This record gives sequence, structure tokens and C-alpha cells, in this order.
Amino acid sequence: MKTIANILWIIFGGLILSTFWAVVGLVLCVTIVGIPFGTQCFKFANLMLFPFGREVVYGGSTVSLLLNILWILVFGLNLALWSLAIGLLWCLTIVGIPIGLQTIKFAKLSLMPFGAKIV
Repeated sequence: MKTIANILWIIFGGLILSTFWAVVGLVLCVTIVGIPFGTQCFKFANLMLFPFGREVVYGGSTVSLLLNILWILVFGLNLALWSLAIGLLWCLTIVGIPIGLQTIKFAKLSLMPFGAKIV
């Protein structure tokens, strides 16, 4: 079932979102300061390509916490609020609930990507 869901996800926008995040990651990796943020964008691109059947495990160190705080101030809060709003809109219909839950998973990851692992 997750294979079919991932194929539908890719067809209906997952490939575009994943490509967007990969390009943003490449742009951020141009500067030395942006490399940590660029690698997190690659994490988003990876999750956006095949979100069904994957979980995000949170953990990390003090350095991860400090980078997450900086991430929230620059990118995370805006990204999380938009993802949460879109996820809740998807959940209004029965057919859209699986897509909404994946979008909410993305919203949680967008708040604290440093130290998180996708399994």
C-alpha cells in the first residue's frame, strides 16, 4: 500500500517539492555558512520524495538544539505553520487524510530538523 501511496504522492506534487528542496539545498551549500542548512534541505527533499512508510526519529545534542533555534528563527516557524495549515486542510476530507498526515509529519520536521533522522 505504501508503494502505491508514494507513487501517487510523486505524481501529485512530491517530485516537484523534492526537486525544490534539493535546489534550495544546493544554493545554500554554495556558502560555507549555509552548508548545515543545505544538508537539512536535502533531508526535506529525501522525505518529500517518499514520505509513506518512513518515520522521523528526533534526538541530538546541544549543538543540534542551538542550530534548531537558529533554524526556527530563519526558516522553521514559517515553514511549519504553512505545512500545518495545508495538512489540516487535507485532513478535512476522508480521501485527503493520508496526505494531510504526511504534511503534518513534514511540519514537525520543519521545526527541528537538526538531530532528526529519517528511518
